[in-house]
Amino acid sequence: MCAVAAPHQLHQCCSRPHTGAVEDYLKAVFDLTSSRGSATTSSLAELLGVAPPSVSAMLNRLAVDDLVVRPAAHRVVLTEHGRRHAVAVVRRHRLVEEFLVRVLGVPWEDVHAEADVLEHAVSERLLARIDDFLGHPTHDPHGDPIPPRHGRHDEDRPPALSGARPGSRVVVSRVSARDSTVLRYLGELGIRPGVALDVLEQAPFGGPLWVRLDGRRIPLSQQLTDLVFGGTA
Repeated sequence: MCAVAAPHQLHQCCSRPHTGAVEDYLKAVFDLTSSRGSATTSSLAELLGVAPPSVSAMLNRLAVDDLVVRPAAHRVVLTEHGRRHAVAVVRRHRLVEEFLVRVLGVPWEDVHAEADVLEHAVSERLLARIDDFLGHPTHDPHGDPIPPRHGRHDEDRPPALSGARPGSRVVVSRVSARDSTVLRYLGELGIRPGVALDVLEQAPFGGPLWVRLDGRRIPLSQQLTDLVFGGTA
């Protein structure tokens, strides 16, 4: 069994300490695989804001440590070992986000950046105290599921709002956006996990999807509806 230690410390199952950069890559591969179905060198470079040669160098290091495999020239897959570490980073990130929003009142559009920094510094002991203090939350402020401390984690996403049929009612469960301006805009519209949207009509020729929320008709571009997820009520 792989024992996940505190950030930057040597894990019992690994030959080298996990730096913040290693954790960022593992989390990025996990995020891309969960949201897009696969991770590639180019998508990692875009998400992390680094040059492709730097991505290739890090992936080679992760492969030596049995954290990822590269079944094709540009494709990247987490090993079971790597996935355990990635899920541990995701758990820290999402619990920190929930703490910042619920306890400190940080706006939901700002917590991604803050949690990206703190996830590498918080110890497992402190994380356990945060989890206890919050009452063991199951989701973060954006509706992303928080991996449990023990047991298997399920990252399955509900359907995107962009695929909802006119006449249906969608209860938002997740908003998967990292762009603070997008989150701020959706928040100002009132579109957050837990709200119900009535899908009115899809404008033709690439036009917006019209929804009703609290008696207001709201046009949403596909760029936005691809980021909002939920099930029909």
